Amino acid sequence: MAAVDKASETTLRNAFGNVLSFFILLLIGVLAFSIRLFSVIKYESVIHEFDPYFNYRVTQFLTKNGIYDFWNWFDDRTWYPLGRVIGGTVYPGLTLTAGTIWWLLNSLNIPLSVETVCVFTAPIFSAFASWATYLLTKEVKGTGAGLTAAVLLAMVPSYISRSVAGSYDNEAVAIFALIFTFYLYIKTLNTGSLFYATLNAVAYFYMVCSWGGYTFIINLIPMHVLLCIVTGRYSSRLYIAYAPLVVLGTLLAALVPVVGFNAVMTSEHFASFLVFIVIHVVALVHYIKGVLSAKMFKVAVTLVVSVGLVVCIAAVAVLVALVASSPTKGWSGRSLSLLDPTYASKYIPIIASVSEHQPPTWPSYFMDINVLAFLVPAGIISCFLPLSDASSFVILYIVTSVYFSGVMVRLMLVLAPAACIMSGIALSQSFDVFTRSIKFQLFGVPGNSKVDAGDTSSDSSVAENDGAKPDKREDTLKERPSRKNKKKEKEQVEKIHVDKTSIKSKKEKKLLVLPVEASLIALILLVFLGAFYVVHCVWAAAEAYSAPSIVLTSYSNDGLHVFDDFREAYGWLSHNTDVDDKVASWWDYGYQTTAMANRTVIVDNNTWNNTHIATVGTAMSSPEKAAWEIFNSLDVKYVLVVFGGLVGYPSDDINKFLWMVRIGGGVFPHIKEPDYLRDGQYRIDSQATPTMLNCLMYKLSYYRFVETDGKGFDRVRRTEIGKKYFKLTHFEEVR
Repeated sequence: MAAVDKASETTLRNAFGNVLSFFILLLIGVLAFSIRLFSVIKYESVIHEFDPYFNYRVTQFLTKNGIYDFWNWFDDRTWYPLGRVIGGTVYPGLTLTAGTIWWLLNSLNIPLSVETVCVFTAPIFSAFASWATYLLTKEVKGTGAGLTAAVLLAMVPSYISRSVAGSYDNEAVAIFALIFTFYLYIKTLNTGSLFYATLNAVAYFYMVCSWGGYTFIINLIPMHVLLCIVTGRYSSRLYIAYAPLVVLGTLLAALVPVVGFNAVMTSEHFASFLVFIVIHVVALVHYIKGVLSAKMFKVAVTLVVSVGLVVCIAAVAVLVALVASSPTKGWSGRSLSLLDPTYASKYIPIIASVSEHQPPTWPSYFMDINVLAFLVPAGIISCFLPLSDASSFVILYIVTSVYFSGVMVRLMLVLAPAACIMSGIALSQSFDVFTRSIKFQLFGVPGNSKVDAGDTSSDSSVAENDGAKPDKREDTLKERPSRKNKKKEKEQVEKIHVDKTSIKSKKEKKLLVLPVEASLIALILLVFLGAFYVVHCVWAAAEAYSAPSIVLTSYSNDGLHVFDDFREAYGWLSHNTDVDDKVASWWDYGYQTTAMANRTVIVDNNTWNNTHIATVGTAMSSPEKAAWEIFNSLDVKYVLVVFGGLVGYPSDDINKFLWMVRIGGGVFPHIKEPDYLRDGQYRIDSQATPTMLNCLMYKLSYYRFVETDGKGFDRVRRTEIGKKYFKLTHFEEVR
């Protein structure tokens, strides 16, 4: 009777815990969505930054013309006179996702505009990413750690910076796809289910559709598989988790037009194929071990290893032959920049010129992940106690993401989920120890250990890892056991595991009990730490990352000033120029010009043709007459220049000018960077070089600038300009 009451109490307790977890997850989703709405509340519902305007324009075309016209769309308003095939050069995941949402809402008679759907896509998927983080962390260390990691990700500033309302970029959906793919991989690893393995391949396909960062997945998972094999943790579950992903995932990835045969032809994917060969060799060895005697097994292993080495050497030779003809050995420029942080600055200035491709500073880590940076080491230690296949994966994830985030500030976005997972594990384990200590000391209640706390996923992973040992014992049998024998052996294994778990729990109860005072102080400190994290995240969401770059603001003694010059400039182009007029500008403004002004541009943010960009950079770096000849050859009628010297806007074209010189000089040798520098310093004052003072960029930026204050004082460079009075002979200012 007592046993029945205890069982019913446990069932009721678990049911209540599941319901509570469900409502907590709902609140976390609401939090993740609402904290990203500051940009809409403080400003307006508008698309942010540069790339999102291209995605918005493509989504408009998709919803208006349909999927087939989208795949075959040749855009003649970009990269004049070359044009661009949009369907074959864009990652379609974001566009198809937003287009599907728009279609569903309109099918339900909810008439939202395409722009509104695009603005709120990122906040919606941030909630999905938080739930995916819960599922992933739960598989590693249980429900408590999963809920903690989910709430941390919902607020982490690094993720907020790319998912505020209006940030309609690929990362808006890609981070969810990344985390969900990792979850399904761990789920398959813990269960050995072919169903989850198939879902994992589908999730990977969605990631490939969404972002070029999918190569991180197809390299991290093989690294983990190889780690498991080397450390003697191979099992059938590992094979099921990996082999279908490589086969089915690669086939699906090749269906994405922008990827195509790159899924099997580029160096970023070769690691997965090599590990695919290795795991089959290991699987074959394990199979032979179960059906042969010890003597025959040695002979067979020698044969298998020999053949395996020959196959591996042949595969490597074929791969080397395939990539030998490529100057970058089959690696993309961005991948080489990650492996060698100095590569882009030496050979590809177009990549190095992008601010988000620069290495981060130490303060940026505190800004973007805040106190999580201090909790990550504790989470790593917790993952070793005990070490399972799942916990070893998240350890590998955090280590690799820390490296890549240190190379490129944009990849802080990949670090954020890993940091939240580790911090969630650390906080959950800490709270578990401290609260158990208080219960035991004050009330004499032993408290629930980690095993008793409902952390079923953690238990299952431990059980499965221990279960790999009986697999080895079964492999040594010369004859395949019957179903009855298998059932008996399974019951024995479960019994042994239960005994081990109970012993382990007793040891934990003895070891993990701290004094009441220490536990209370530690809990209070953790609460304050969490409060500080919340305050920082809310400030970052409201102030640091909510302002759209298309609308500029500044504060002074007389209050807030709003500068809407970008949209006014694009509006002027739209209303005062002919539809077929060509507009030249630096590539940063190409997407916005085509989306907001609907005018043809010479270059844009896709940066696929370095020579074309170098031509524009050469024109901006040349004297006025030579620049006019270049632009005239491209049928350019208007030149758009962004200048911030009057209002103090630092991201103007004068500050970007040296990159125009470097990129132009990389293709046209007569453009030399030292000609624009005085003693190695970039100057625009009286000490500036004659080449600098007479180039087109200088003249277009500072034309009639002296009339503003009589001195020509540049508020960004904080100096008076060197050449104040000059006239334009081949260009004229529009009014």
